Amino acid sequence: MKWVYHTSRLAFGGWSVFSGMGHFLLRGWQPLGDEPASIAFTQALIASGLFTWVKVIEVILGLTMLANRAMPLTVIALVPLNVVIVYWNFALDEGAVEWTFGALSIAFNAILAWPWRRYFWPLIVWKGQADYGLATGWPPARDKV
Repeated sequence: MKWVYHTSRLAFGGWSVFSGMGHFLLRGWQPLGDEPASIAFTQALIASGLFTWVKVIEVILGLTMLANRAMPLTVIALVPLNVVIVYWNFALDEGAVEWTFGALSIAFNAILAWPWRRYFWPLIVWKGQADYGLATGWPPARDKV
């Protein structure tokens, strides 16, 4: 499993850096899709300026993946970006290439999240106890033995 994780991390991280930097270095490079809905969606993101922020985040997350650092935070930050990517590939611009990229996005996210799963379980709290104090809580409290 370790080699699958590292291969996925390097492939997804490399692609994220390449795709993100392409927005800044290769004007007009961004694929808009073939369907009217995907073209309109992408053009609206670009025109609003939100697309530039998405690409900045994509580069940062790609670099953290390549460096294998802050991976639990990276995986969580990837989720909203990849929800949009998967939606774009499955709903807005359908086709074999798009479906492949959508499926790979899901697979890479699952593979990247799995080794870090123990960091995510504490986030799934139905009813917790809030701390309204000003202390940062860092480092996290350790259980006393």
